[in-house]
Amino acid sequence: MLALVAMLAYGLASGALVYLVKPIFDQVLQTQSQLGLVALGLIAAYFVKGLGDYLSGYLMTQTGQRVVRDIRGLLFGHIIGQSAAFFARRSTGQLLSRVTHDVTLVQQAVSETTGDLLKESLALLFYAGLLFHLDAGLALVCMTGAPLVVYPLVRLGQRVRRMTRRSQEEQEHLSHVAAEAFSAHRIVKAFGAEAHEGQRFRAVSDQLYRTAMKVTSAVLALPPLMELLGGLALAGALWYFSGRIAREQMSIGEFSSFLAALFMMYAPVKRLSRVNANLQQAMAAAGRIFELLDTHTEVRDRPGATPIRPLRHTIEFRNVSFSYADRDRRKVLDTVSFTVQAGEMVAIVGLSGAGKTTLVNLIPRFYDVTAGGILLDGVDIRDATVRSLRAQIALVTQDTVLFDDTIAANIAYGVPDASRETIEYAARAAHAHEFIVTLPKRYDTRIGERGQRLSGGQRQRLAIARALLKNSPILILDEATSSLDAESELLVQDALTRLMQDRTSLVIAHRLSTVRRANAIIVLDRGAVREVGRHDELVTRPDGIYARLYALQMFGGGRQRWTPMSEKVKG
Repeated sequence: MLALVAMLAYGLASGALVYLVKPIFDQVLQTQSQLGLVALGLIAAYFVKGLGDYLSGYLMTQTGQRVVRDIRGLLFGHIIGQSAAFFARRSTGQLLSRVTHDVTLVQQAVSETTGDLLKESLALLFYAGLLFHLDAGLALVCMTGAPLVVYPLVRLGQRVRRMTRRSQEEQEHLSHVAAEAFSAHRIVKAFGAEAHEGQRFRAVSDQLYRTAMKVTSAVLALPPLMELLGGLALAGALWYFSGRIAREQMSIGEFSSFLAALFMMYAPVKRLSRVNANLQQAMAAAGRIFELLDTHTEVRDRPGATPIRPLRHTIEFRNVSFSYADRDRRKVLDTVSFTVQAGEMVAIVGLSGAGKTTLVNLIPRFYDVTAGGILLDGVDIRDATVRSLRAQIALVTQDTVLFDDTIAANIAYGVPDASRETIEYAARAAHAHEFIVTLPKRYDTRIGERGQRLSGGQRQRLAIARALLKNSPILILDEATSSLDAESELLVQDALTRLMQDRTSLVIAHRLSTVRRANAIIVLDRGAVREVGRHDELVTRPDGIYARLYALQMFGGGRQRWTPMSEKVKG
């Protein structure tokens, strides 16, 4: 509202400057009268115009920055709250493009484009009012060409919006290609694929360039057309006025004011044509933003959901089936049923693709079951609030995720208000304190993106310390030691043993030697539970899946001689 007041002052002062042309020609230049008054009026008009221009620009920019801050916060919060299926369907580059590039276009529309639209429209209104004040009939004639501009304005605006949407999609693709190459830089270098990745990036960049030039072509087409129409109107007015001045029906001052107002109208009209193009670009960006905001998470609290109490008795899978909605609807899990007693360690084993990770992802509701139910102490987890459910679960995975922050902040990620003493206690329990004290800033050392400045074993021990500090009653370990060397595995295994004490643990492990002491072992095959029992029981079953897997790992039973790929190809 304050910016609008400043714009009104700007428009009024612009009109006053044009109106002062008449007394300059008719009085000041001819009779030298009212010189001081006219000069004072000019100074005042320029001062008010400049102040209005500055205040309106500053206040609209402030408004735009607030809008972009709010939209970015809303968009980021909405995205980070989505389910795992949402992220599986979209690339990181695509989501980053929405949060950065698209929101920036909206910010430009609010702070710059909308400001120009209001300011120039008000100035145009005052100029038009002055024209009608000086000669209403001629003003009407001069503006007969205005409707001719509307059709190309609308058509070009539609083209700009289409091209802008395509350009934003290409921008997403560009961000995706770059992010993918940067995150996989070691693989790129190892396979000597720098040139290939550069070619991929250039191909996408060239496509973005072509689309951007189409947008530019549409944006720049309208101003010359409007100038041509303006020139025709000006030529007609000059011909008409010359006759009226010759017949002494109009003074030179009135002619000069009218002509000045007509000239001054061209700049706002030209700017407004660009404003339309910018608005179309912003509308395309806003459409994409609100498409994402209208995509609601598949996992949300049910009406009437209540916080769930900490686990005391059992976790029960009751006829659980699951299939991914965006795939061929094939069941990844098929009528899975088993019960885990509180405080037990249960191992989940099977070949790759058996559904092990999908099964444990259902417990914290990264996905919701397709059929059946998962019950904690008899309560369906879908009837509990997501926040209270996930507060009960700590997760340690093979692909350790750490953040570009200090070691202390990473350990305290789930408990931001944790004291330094409790952070250090968790680190000692996870065998992380030993290497932390050797670092330059100890617990205040930054570890880089995804903890790249640390070894794999060090990263895994920080993840265990993070889970220890959270102190949740349910623990999920997803192949937490499968990628470690022997020495690191011994330290991590000891840390995991401490972590699992007095907790209900579900452990996925490829190395079956690590699950011998499990209270129960669940064998999955093609999404179904085939065997359940302890290690000593399952390993003695003739033709059992677990016995076969164990024999293959421990004794290499049934394995053939390794043959180089080159020989296989020749064969």
